[in-house]
Amino acid sequence: MRSARWRLLWLLGSAGCVPGMSGPTPRLDERAELRHVIDSMLAAPEVRHARWGVLIVDPDRGDTLYSHDAGKLFVPASNMKIITAAVALEVLGPDFRFRTPVLARGPVQDGVLLGDLLVVGRGDPSVSDHVAGDAMIPLNAVAEAIAARGITRIAGSVLPWGNAFPDATIGFGWPLDDLEFAYSAPVDELLFNEGYSEIHVRAGAQPNDPPEIWTRPARSYPPLRIAVTTTLRGTGEDSLPQVEAVKDTMRGDVLVSGTIPAGDSAVRIVTHRDPAQAYVAALREALADHGIAIGDSAFVADSAAVADTVHVLESPPLSQILGFFMKPSQNQIGEMLFKSVGLAVADTGTVRVARRIVAEQLATWGAQNDGSLIWGGSGLSRRDMLSPETIVRVLDVMRRGPHFETYHDAFPVAGVDGTLRLRMRGTVGEANVRGKTGTLGSVRSLSGYVTTAGGQQLLFSVLANNFLVGTERISRVQDTIAVRLARLRVVTGSDR
Repeated sequence: MRSARWRLLWLLGSAGCVPGMSGPTPRLDERAELRHVIDSMLAAPEVRHARWGVLIVDPDRGDTLYSHDAGKLFVPASNMKIITAAVALEVLGPDFRFRTPVLARGPVQDGVLLGDLLVVGRGDPSVSDHVAGDAMIPLNAVAEAIAARGITRIAGSVLPWGNAFPDATIGFGWPLDDLEFAYSAPVDELLFNEGYSEIHVRAGAQPNDPPEIWTRPARSYPPLRIAVTTTLRGTGEDSLPQVEAVKDTMRGDVLVSGTIPAGDSAVRIVTHRDPAQAYVAALREALADHGIAIGDSAFVADSAAVADTVHVLESPPLSQILGFFMKPSQNQIGEMLFKSVGLAVADTGTVRVARRIVAEQLATWGAQNDGSLIWGGSGLSRRDMLSPETIVRVLDVMRRGPHFETYHDAFPVAGVDGTLRLRMRGTVGEANVRGKTGTLGSVRSLSGYVTTAGGQQLLFSVLANNFLVGTERISRVQDTIAVRLARLRVVTGSDR
C-alpha cells in the first residue's frame, strides 16, 4: 500500500501532496473489494486475452487506488483528444477565436472587383452543421459582408490562399479502410462541414419515375452524376434502397447509382477529396445567393497591388468549440486543433511542429518522456501511444489549472450526452462520470473524472487493446469500474 502511494506521489509530484496528509479516503474494505473486483474482471475468461492498462487515483491525497500496467503504452484511440484539448487550452486559451481573412486582390470599380477574392485559411473547424447549426450560415455572413461593401461582381475567381497546413490532408497511420467515412475525412486549413457532404435521395412516386437528389449543406457541392432508378418495392434486400455514392477521382464528381423503392428515401455521406475546394465552392454558392456574380475571367490584378481585407470570419471561442470536439469525439476538429497549436506557436501548422509542441507541453506538466508517442490530435492514427499514467497526469494538471471548468464541461457525461449518452444509465454513474471514450478496431478506452458518494473527485484511465470480443464487453468492464468508483464511501482520516 505504501509503495503504491509513493508511486502516485512521484506521478503527481506537482500536486503538492505530502505523506500523512489528512482527508477522506475510501474505507480499507472498500479499497480491497475494489481491487478484487477489478482484478477479477480483467482476468475473466472472455477478456483475459486483452491487454489492459488501468490507473485510478485520489489526486487530493496523492493516493493510488488501483494500478495495472499503468506505465505501459497503449493505442488510445480518441483518448488522444484528452491531450489535444488540454494542450489547445494551454497554448491558445479558452477565448481564442479562429480568424479567416477574405481579401480583395485588385481594385473595386463601380461594384466590380477587378481581380480575385482570396480566402486565407487558418484552421477554423467551426464552419459546420454541428457547430454553426448550418455550415452555410458563416459563409452567408461572409457574402453579406462583401455585398455590404458594394461589390456586385467578382471579375476573377474565388480562390483559397496561403498554405497554413502544408502537410498531407490525411494523417500518418490513419486506417485506409476508413478514409471514405465521415470520421476519417481529410482536413486542411480551409474545412467545410468537417470534410463531408450529405447526398439525399428521394424516390419517385411510381417505378421508373425520376428520383429527386440533392446535396447539403451546400446545394452545389459536390457535383453529381445520377444513375438512380425508382423501382417497385420487393422483399428482403429489394425492399431497401440500394444506393451508392462513389467519388470519381478522374472527373472530380460523385457518381450516385443504384435503385430505390418508390416512395422511399436515403442519405449517403461522401467525404471531400479537396477540403479547400469544397469550402470555396460553398462560398461561391453563398455569394451567388447574395447577388454577387463571379466572372472566372483571366483578369489579373496588378501584382504589386496590396490585397485589401474585405471581411474576417471569426469562429466561436475555443471554450465553445471544445464541447463540439470532445462530446461527439469529432476527429477533424482534433486534427485542426493539433495543427493550429503549431501554427500559433511557430506559424507553421505541420505535424512535425505540433508533435514537438505537444511533447514539450507534456514534459512541462511532468509526464514521463516514454509515456507517449503522438502523431495527431484525434486518435485516428494507430501509431499514437499513451500510457494511463500520462492520461491521469494531464487530467490532474487540468483539474488544478485555471481552465478546468471549460475542460471538464467539454467531456461527455454518462447517460446524458456525447459518446456516453447511452452508457451507465440507471446507475450512480449517470450524470456523474465525465469520461472520454475511444474506439478503433480492438481498441476501447475510457478515462476521465468521477465523483464518489462522499463527494471526492477521482481520476481514472482504463485502456484496452488487442481484444477479440465485441466492444460492448470491454465497455461493460470500463463502465462497471466507473460505477464502482461512484459508489465508494469516504471517511475522515486514514485507516490504512
